[in-house]
Amino acid sequence: MAARVERVVTSGKFELDGGSWDVDNNVWLVGDDQEVLVIDAAHDADAILEAVGDRRLTGIVCTHAHNDHVNAAPALAERTGATIWLHRDDLPLWRQTHPEREPDAFLADGQVIEVAGAGLTVLHTPGHAPGAVCLYGPGLATVFTGDTLFQGGPGATGRSFSDFPTIVDSIRDRLLTLPPETEVRTGHGDSTTIGAEAPHLDEWIKRGH
Repeated sequence: MAARVERVVTSGKFELDGGSWDVDNNVWLVGDDQEVLVIDAAHDADAILEAVGDRRLTGIVCTHAHNDHVNAAPALAERTGATIWLHRDDLPLWRQTHPEREPDAFLADGQVIEVAGAGLTVLHTPGHAPGAVCLYGPGLATVFTGDTLFQGGPGATGRSFSDFPTIVDSIRDRLLTLPPETEVRTGHGDSTTIGAEAPHLDEWIKRGH
């Protein structure tokens, strides 16, 4: 059976630089009836486990280490034995949320993570966070962008550890080069496509998003 993509929406708080905001997060599952990979274990380990069901959880990939994308990762790993993956450049952010537990393994640009016959290529896309990554699955015609690219523009860069020119470079060089029909599955909100977002790059730059 071919790999498929599923979404679970969880709710909680995003906390950084002394502020706190209510957020809804997209938790993405990629797999088949036997095994599944979780992208961004946000807020609610029970809800994610319910979606996993009796399948083997092969890994938990963090697109970046803001608390709302990683706060349920250790609990999910403890209950399933799955490996938590994070890019090393986001360790300072990770330690703000989980000072007592390190990730299990580190993501590298160009690395391919296999699940249910699908290969997801790690694209290091700093800007929203130093260790932000996207996961491109050519066989799924999908890229999971975390908070790097949304419907309507780049992720936020107004807080610590973020930089607007860097995120623009990441989107231009790593994401907008993907096929235009590629579905962009984001960390929050609705999905979009590379083709829908590509024409707006100059507009984003002018806005200084």
